[in-house]
Amino acid sequence: MFDNKVLMITGGTGSFGNTVLKRFLDTAVREIRIFSRDEKKQEDMRIALGNDKVKFYIGDVRDYDSLTQAMTGVDFVFHAAALKQVPSCEFYPMEAVRTNVLGTENVLNAAISSKVKRVVVLSTDKAVYPINAMGISKAMAEKLVIAKSRTIAAGGPVVCSTRYGNVMASRGSVIPLFINQLKSGQPITVTDPNMTRFLMSLEDSVDLVLHAFEHAEQGDLFVQKAPASTVADLAQALRELFKLNNEVKVIGTRHGEKLYESLISREEMAKADDMGRYYRIPADNRDLNYSKYFVEGESHISELDDYTSHNTERLNVESIKKLLLNLAEVREALNA
Repeated sequence: MFDNKVLMITGGTGSFGNTVLKRFLDTAVREIRIFSRDEKKQEDMRIALGNDKVKFYIGDVRDYDSLTQAMTGVDFVFHAAALKQVPSCEFYPMEAVRTNVLGTENVLNAAISSKVKRVVVLSTDKAVYPINAMGISKAMAEKLVIAKSRTIAAGGPVVCSTRYGNVMASRGSVIPLFINQLKSGQPITVTDPNMTRFLMSLEDSVDLVLHAFEHAEQGDLFVQKAPASTVADLAQALRELFKLNNEVKVIGTRHGEKLYESLISREEMAKADDMGRYYRIPADNRDLNYSKYFVEGESHISELDDYTSHNTERLNVESIKKLLLNLAEVREALNA
């Protein structure tokens, strides 16, 4: 599917975009375009990779023109550029709107005008029943994908979304923070010991991107199944791995944090297709004939539960330790 094709990754210097890039380097893809606004990270990546297959484009998803120039001749787009730190988006919500909402609109419009074949938009569990600015902006980005999918003519790009929980050791993850605190002798700072989070590796998450590129239909949303743990058990697992007994200090919930995350709402569960490792949620393609919304209601929705980090498979400390040892970042820190 990707043989001799051109792939563009927005936010390609970030942790997620970087992992997608490394996976595609091993394929027969002809060219990979990294689109981001950070010239320093691009330079570091250029030196580290030393690969002629990778081309770098400085631009911002907020600027439609910079996207269209970079997208000329592109076959596939993976849109990972985003503001994703929950507290900073709480303080600067309009910045989240400009990047996560308007930026996604620009990417989709540029893809349509550039006759791209497929677009995968990266989303987050925080888009389900959102309570913070970051989640609200990503929920709007998902709605844009569905709305845009209804208007794309036959032969136009297939646009879809992928939704993830906490990706372990990615930028903003608590795992690198806990490791640094352990190794420097500081207390491990936990917001709420009973808080649960999904645990996914970057590598597993990239599998879903490939699945979405290959199997998506117009407006689809793909969700990866994942186990979860409490933050207290995660901290304890790291203490045991590093054989350190630092104090665990409860500091209280941060701006915009939830006790647990939802990956799929009960309304979405009512129409979700179980595909083994993933759920596929097809787009709601009803039109604005309002009578349909009242006559064709979904009576069984109330019988379903959301898919959350509270009701998914719960890992104990030993299981978390095994999962953590699969992460290169953790193994490197243990051997340092």
